[in-house]
Amino acid sequence: MKKIFTLFISSILFAASLFADDYAIKVSSPNGAPALALASLAQKNPENYTYVAADTIAAEFASGKADFIIAPINAGAKLYKMGKSSYKLAAVVTWGNLYFASQKKNFKLKDIKKSGITLFGENTINASVALSVLEKNKISAKSVNYLAGAANTQSLLLSDAEAIVLTAEPALTAAKIKNSKIVSYSLNDLYKKATGFDGFAQAGLFVKADTLEKHPEAVKEYLVLAKESCEKCTSDLPAISKAAVALEILPNVKVAESAIPNCAIRYMAAKDAKFQVETVAQIDLKQYGGAIPADDFYYGE
Repeated sequence: MKKIFTLFISSILFAASLFADDYAIKVSSPNGAPALALASLAQKNPENYTYVAADTIAAEFASGKADFIIAPINAGAKLYKMGKSSYKLAAVVTWGNLYFASQKKNFKLKDIKKSGITLFGENTINASVALSVLEKNKISAKSVNYLAGAANTQSLLLSDAEAIVLTAEPALTAAKIKNSKIVSYSLNDLYKKATGFDGFAQAGLFVKADTLEKHPEAVKEYLVLAKESCEKCTSDLPAISKAAVALEILPNVKVAESAIPNCAIRYMAAKDAKFQVETVAQIDLKQYGGAIPADDFYYGE
């Protein structure tokens, strides 16, 4: 009887140990398209999610406050190489939300050869990828100008009937709602023609090394949930749209339901996405700190 009781107590302790790590995962993300990847999780526990301005993401890595950070992959890679971040890439979650757009009558991409183009973010990976895919598709821009961000090119798109710009979702959808004449072409379509890949590795989910060491099971469990959340952006658009509005990521359901399918949200584990990350890095190595990320940059590699 004593032996049976001992076994019973042991089984209870073992079961309890499986759920002992009830660690609350903290996540930081830029507001906008990248944040949509985890919207279904953030809606359930908003107190664990922090949204920051895109230009403060380096400070977010340096602070080490979050267990996971969504950020441009090149930013995370560059900081990691410089020793200013201990965060490893856990997964790629967005694959390009960039579009060439204009309200020119009968706008075609070949018009860029005659009219030039306005990009956002000079000396950024997005600009480098845009120019690279145009070149590989034999579209040589007459001129290239730059504005600070997608909101700026969106304003130009709306105010100048002859402008051709690079913009991003969800800004593009908001512009189209205001002006139905706007025509857009996905950068991802050109990227696929050039590389064969469905989109480029743009934003990633990074995990802090200290969290990996102290809470490995919590990390694994969260990544399963993160994958499910990304999948819902395709499988349950109405629910994700409502979550995005509730979290103030997007202004209303109409914009959300139109924009989210164009944000290329898809989960791929870092070790599986390594070659695609390297393909983008080779377009402009200086955006990655001057070299392709080392193997230890990838969680699970």
